[in-house]
Amino acid sequence: MQRIRMTLRSLAQHRLRTLLAMLGVFLGALALTAVLHVTRAMAAKADLEVQRLGPNLLQAVSGQIMFRREGTARITGGTTTFTLDDAHAILTQVPQVRQGVPYCQGSRSVRAGNLITNARLIASPPAYARVRLLELLAGRFYTEEEEADRDRVCVLGYSIATRLFRRPENAVGQQVLFRNVPAIVVGVITEKGRDLSGTNLDELAYVPLSTYMRRLSNQDWINGVYMNLHDSPDPERAEREAIASITHILRERHHIAPPKLDDFSVLSSRDVSRLRNQALELVWILGVLSSVISFAVGALGILSIMILLVRARRLEIGVRRAVGASLKTIMRQFLAEAGVMSGIGGSTGVIAALAIITIVYRIGAFPPLYIPWIIISACFASAAIGLAAGAYPAWQASRVEVLEVLRNPE
Repeated sequence: MQRIRMTLRSLAQHRLRTLLAMLGVFLGALALTAVLHVTRAMAAKADLEVQRLGPNLLQAVSGQIMFRREGTARITGGTTTFTLDDAHAILTQVPQVRQGVPYCQGSRSVRAGNLITNARLIASPPAYARVRLLELLAGRFYTEEEEADRDRVCVLGYSIATRLFRRPENAVGQQVLFRNVPAIVVGVITEKGRDLSGTNLDELAYVPLSTYMRRLSNQDWINGVYMNLHDSPDPERAEREAIASITHILRERHHIAPPKLDDFSVLSSRDVSRLRNQALELVWILGVLSSVISFAVGALGILSIMILLVRARRLEIGVRRAVGASLKTIMRQFLAEAGVMSGIGGSTGVIAALAIITIVYRIGAFPPLYIPWIIISACFASAAIGLAAGAYPAWQASRVEVLEVLRNPE
């Protein structure tokens, strides 16, 4: 305890130097703790989003999928060759598929009274709600009978219903206009946020597929098919086999012979999740690298400060040696000062990082992960760096010649 008080008193006498030496360790611990926690939280959120997309979800779409670095996907080069017959062939001929639905998508303005907003339309049979695990906040989803009769009904996403009717529950039973086509709102989807592809699920509106294809757009082609695969002991293998079967069926039906490129894409939620995790790995590597650099700067700072302190305190060291202090006592004193300096800097950095990631979790709606081994490791690494950086100055202090210092105190 006495040694700790002496250590703190010594560091307090050189406050500016001590703070500068601690700064690098502070930044290193902050970066290491924050980056590791945030990347883990983002990966956990991605896993939750995969589950929210639907169990074992697979998607065959018209056109080519272009992935962005941040893990979102965008369809390019869309075609009109994907038909309902293609969807039926996939759903009946691929043994891995448990259930699925064709769908169309487009953009429309939605009007309610004097209020108007834009929406992305998803047109699909009623089974879409089951395949995509949609949950209703109010009302119901449209029925098979409404699909067969091409009824003008719709289900609104949470944000659209809120903008048009203030309270989403008020939308049920009201009439909206998709451009000039009226439709009755029969349900509102619960608030869901964005999925892995970057689509804001609260900005979607859902209509029966037959209604869209005949009353809204008058088209004979679809944009794709959503499918749920059967549960399997080896889901990745089942997924690969399903993708191979779907690719074979569509290439054959679209008369695509090698070396022509596919006019469609087949992807799973795991593909987008895998790409996002790769981006997170890059962020993780860069974060660890910046932490290492900060720790190295902090170690050099502690080393240089401790060398200066040894030179400035040569008289103190000589006097202590003269009154009986051993070499080990001198070394332990300076090692303690270096360890305390880096330990305080690292602990402060960890506390600051925890405060920052708490804010990030709230803003980004990430699961609140606090990983004890990361926190402990950052503190331990900080203290270890201080001891390593203080080893040489402590050795220098133990080698101070007592008689020479007493004769020449300067």
